[in-house]
Amino acid sequence: MKPIATTAPENPELQGTAMRQGLWGLLRSGAYNTRLFRQDATAALIVSLLLIPQSLAYALLAGLPLQTGLYASILPAIVYAFFGTSGVLAVGPVAITSLLTFSALSPMALPGSDKYLLLAILLALMSGACLLLMSFLRMGFLANFLSHPVMSAFVSGAAIMILLGQLKGVTGIPVEGANLPSQLISLYKGLNQLHLKTLGLGLVFLGFLYWSRHYLAGLLKKWQVSGSNAALLARMAPLVLLVLATLGVMFTGLDQQGVKIVGRLPLELPKIAWQNIQLTSLLALLPMAMMISLIGFAESVAIARTFAAKRRQQVNSNRELFGLGAANLVAGLSASLPVTGGLSRTVLNNDAGAVTPMASLLTGLAMGLILLFFTGWLYYLPQAMLSAVIIVAVLSLIEWRQLPYLWRYSREDAWSWLVTLLGVLFLGLELGLLLGVLVSLAAWLAKNSRPHMAVVGLVPGTEHYRNVQRYEVEVHPAILSLRIDESLMFANAQEVEQQILKEATLHSQLRHVVLMGSGINHIDASGVQMLAQLNSLLSEQGIYLHLSEIKGPVLDKLKLVEFIEALSGEVFLTQHQAMKTLERVEDEGKKSLNLVQANKAEN
Repeated sequence: MKPIATTAPENPELQGTAMRQGLWGLLRSGAYNTRLFRQDATAALIVSLLLIPQSLAYALLAGLPLQTGLYASILPAIVYAFFGTSGVLAVGPVAITSLLTFSALSPMALPGSDKYLLLAILLALMSGACLLLMSFLRMGFLANFLSHPVMSAFVSGAAIMILLGQLKGVTGIPVEGANLPSQLISLYKGLNQLHLKTLGLGLVFLGFLYWSRHYLAGLLKKWQVSGSNAALLARMAPLVLLVLATLGVMFTGLDQQGVKIVGRLPLELPKIAWQNIQLTSLLALLPMAMMISLIGFAESVAIARTFAAKRRQQVNSNRELFGLGAANLVAGLSASLPVTGGLSRTVLNNDAGAVTPMASLLTGLAMGLILLFFTGWLYYLPQAMLSAVIIVAVLSLIEWRQLPYLWRYSREDAWSWLVTLLGVLFLGLELGLLLGVLVSLAAWLAKNSRPHMAVVGLVPGTEHYRNVQRYEVEVHPAILSLRIDESLMFANAQEVEQQILKEATLHSQLRHVVLMGSGINHIDASGVQMLAQLNSLLSEQGIYLHLSEIKGPVLDKLKLVEFIEALSGEVFLTQHQAMKTLERVEDEGKKSLNLVQANKAEN
């Protein structure tokens, strides 16, 4: 046998509990050193430069003043560094939360207005409060209700809506609407507002960003650039484009010809009219705050765990809840939008060499310096470039291949994916996600209501028992062995009972029924009641009910309700022990019966 290949961690001093306690724990452990600081500082410098166009773009997507995207990349990143447990997760505004913010607030206020900004701040604060409450109650398991097919379809549908919405930035056509039909109608009605120079710029930006994202790294490798450096340089393409686009507009005067630019970005935080907050607004925002919290947490933890596994580190889900909650609270206090961990910026952080949460702290500080001293250079940046950044970024989020893959693997998951996607596109984000979750749960209940059960027999020459329909096995005519491959609960208890009774009627010599419980992980009150009723029904027919291979937690439940005392048969440790014992009982019973019949014949 070949040995399992393993990869030694790049930084063995970070193994153990220090990384699971955030930056505080890491510094207290004494494992942090100047070498790690240099790696984190280099990554922070690269990431902060590339976050400029991305942060501005996501603020634009959320319908907020562009500087709020920079605000959202400062304090949240710093706070997460102290409380989060991932060494590379980069927290800030992302496409999905920005779209959810716009979806929640646009019906309540005019995008860009003071009221709209106030509502965005409240949404961030409420999202933070929801995450902190989930952390205190240890409710990280709630993210499990968002199955992979549902999340994949939701993100794909949201990406399509983002893409259509951002056509405004690269064409000049105003695209409005909360679902696909309204966006398409808006696009058709606004065709007469097409701005050719904006379209020309937009196509150039889109072409360059798409080419650099998919082909630049390969070209650099042909020029003898190492793989990691080629990938990093390719990801710096948006920064290069930002500089060239800004200079191009400044020297050509395109801003005087109808091309929209970023303009002056104010440095001071806006004055918030807290007295204008109404209870009705808070109640209206609560469902979306909970939705953003759940989706943001599920996405962040999935990303953090992926990179932690590569580094042989661990991520604490409840501490992640706390870290993300604290990050959203300071996002609200710094007049910005809800934040979460983003895949693209985390990949960039990892490729740039980040190894600890210190990189996140330094990135936040660097973004603060950029906001203070360099935003004036962004005055002539065309908004078409920001829309192009968003469009190219979300194209990779559309997972069209998921549907044919799921259709081959699991029809239930495929239907969940399709229903979620159509729900998001035609009903809106909130209803689409809710519909997807409901369909996913319904499919799970339907599957569990029809549990797989198999009549099993002994594989000759072994002590293993397998399905009689799949293997050549040995069975005893007086003993029926049934393996139950699902937990026993309200959704399937009656179905299990009916299948057992139906199978029992097919065996005329039946004296014993053995339920093999190796696949039963849990049993609820309905399952216990079913077993008690089954025991009585079989006893009335002179059939003994036995259990084998019952797991400890399940057996404890049965003992609590005194089921074992009422059981007509026995509980066996293994299926083989059950069969050998019962076969011996039956063989001895036959001998006794034959002796009695012989005596009767002599008399």
